[in-house]
Amino acid sequence: MQTGFVWHERYMWHNTGRASGPFLSDASGWLEPDWRHTENSDTKRRLRNLLDVSGLLDRLVRIDPRPATVEELCRFHAPEYVERVRELSAGAGGEGVDGTTVIGKGSYEVALLAAGGVIAAVDAVLDGTVDNAYALVRPAGHHALADAAMGFCLFGNVAVAAHHARVARGLERVAVVDWDVHHGNGTQAAFYDDPSVLTISLHQDNCFPPGSGLVEETGAGAGEGFNINVPLPPGSGDGAYEAAFERIVVPALERFEPQLILVASGLDASAMDPLGRMMLSPRGYGRIAEQLLDAAARLCDGRVAMAHEGGYSAELVPFCGLAVIERMAGVETKVRGTILQEFPAGMGQQQLQPHEAALIDRVAEAAGLAERAVG
Repeated sequence: MQTGFVWHERYMWHNTGRASGPFLSDASGWLEPDWRHTENSDTKRRLRNLLDVSGLLDRLVRIDPRPATVEELCRFHAPEYVERVRELSAGAGGEGVDGTTVIGKGSYEVALLAAGGVIAAVDAVLDGTVDNAYALVRPAGHHALADAAMGFCLFGNVAVAAHHARVARGLERVAVVDWDVHHGNGTQAAFYDDPSVLTISLHQDNCFPPGSGLVEETGAGAGEGFNINVPLPPGSGDGAYEAAFERIVVPALERFEPQLILVASGLDASAMDPLGRMMLSPRGYGRIAEQLLDAAARLCDGRVAMAHEGGYSAELVPFCGLAVIERMAGVETKVRGTILQEFPAGMGQQQLQPHEAALIDRVAEAAGLAERAVG
């Protein structure tokens, strides 16, 4: 397999400054500032470094990002919002709507490069330059709304890329699978009434944003039935995620028959993430990537482009990302047997639990997929 890799040092220069964990301020004055915002460059740089020292980076095809244009952004975002981000970035900076998101000085240019990097990954896949591609971009995008920054996200990287695939590349059906621990509310909003884009989000139930990502949110108008949420219970591990892919994600993709699959690749469902309470191991991430890639091979000649989203465990994110990209490239590195790879997979209740199975059955039933499960 030829796997493309998007990376630019500029992504690491998006400045989120000081905070108290993920929170920027507290009007009560009782939240002691920390030295660094939770969303910083460490986990992404450490993933890139592990790819390098493992030798896998040498097996990947370099894809150079380019800035997204304002026209490309405005297929999803409101023009006045794009201009507002530009103005804040050119000045002293600012915040999003939720008390977590920093628009730093110079962040506009970095965010343009992030959105454009995912577009470049899509183009490389559709042009046949590579079989699939991983875009290790920053800032993330799946929480960004048409007119607001939130959840550490400025522009909707995957949403913008999906619009690019539809409008500029002429695809009729694009699927988005989001395995970030938080609900992909921005991507959902972008296509909620659009039957040409299937959106599937697997996330921790009621984690972030609050009250978002319910089973009942299935789309509207012509898009009814083309949005699927899988709000897994806190503590769900490898078994639950594998079952969700087997009973929901793969059957939904088979029914939709996409021409391209985009993945919002959040690595914050890991067992060590500070902003989630799930138990996915690197092995589990590798397995769900394998399930998705196998489906893509059958449905759309393997055309998959992944965009990096969340992931805040500096220790475990690199190993989860390595497991995903190994599966994409069909390469097994020598990175095996470390405690960070083995320990999470051996934690208690990694197997599918009855209450997790009940939720998966409920989603499959609501989505009309109960009779389509594979395996």
